[in-house]
Amino acid sequence: MAYVWPWTSLIAQFKFQGQASWARHFALLMQNAPFAADAIEQADALIPIPLSFQRLAERGYNQSLMLSQKLSSKKTHPHSLLRMRHTPAQSSLPRPERLTNLNGAFAVAPLMASKLRGQRVMLIDDVMTSGATLEAAAQVLKQAGASHVCALVFARTPA
Repeated sequence: MAYVWPWTSLIAQFKFQGQASWARHFALLMQNAPFAADAIEQADALIPIPLSFQRLAERGYNQSLMLSQKLSSKKTHPHSLLRMRHTPAQSSLPRPERLTNLNGAFAVAPLMASKLRGQRVMLIDDVMTSGATLEAAAQVLKQAGASHVCALVFARTPA
């Protein structure tokens, strides 16, 4: 989806107003996007973008994890990727700062690194604006030996 009205409002309800039930509907739309079902099928692991402890405490749940579980609970690996530090929300930053805000923010869980080697990984997130979050996460997964990393998001900011 394009990250425009009405989706901006619905995503805000999902992320910030405790309306977690949107996960099922959003995941269904994600699965029906062109090529998405095949990509999910080919992936060995779905890895949701993790939240910092502070942001998780604020929201009460990780919206990316909820989407991933609705896409494939069997393939979801919620503890493979770690958020190492709290960062300002990407949405609050101008584009140049978004590109550097997440440097060093992610790491692969030490006990999961060997399990990711040679695996086809799909990152799951709700919104993509600059792509900086997905790029930072993909970089550490590739360094850990993932053979292929792709991403599936619910909405994307129009270019």
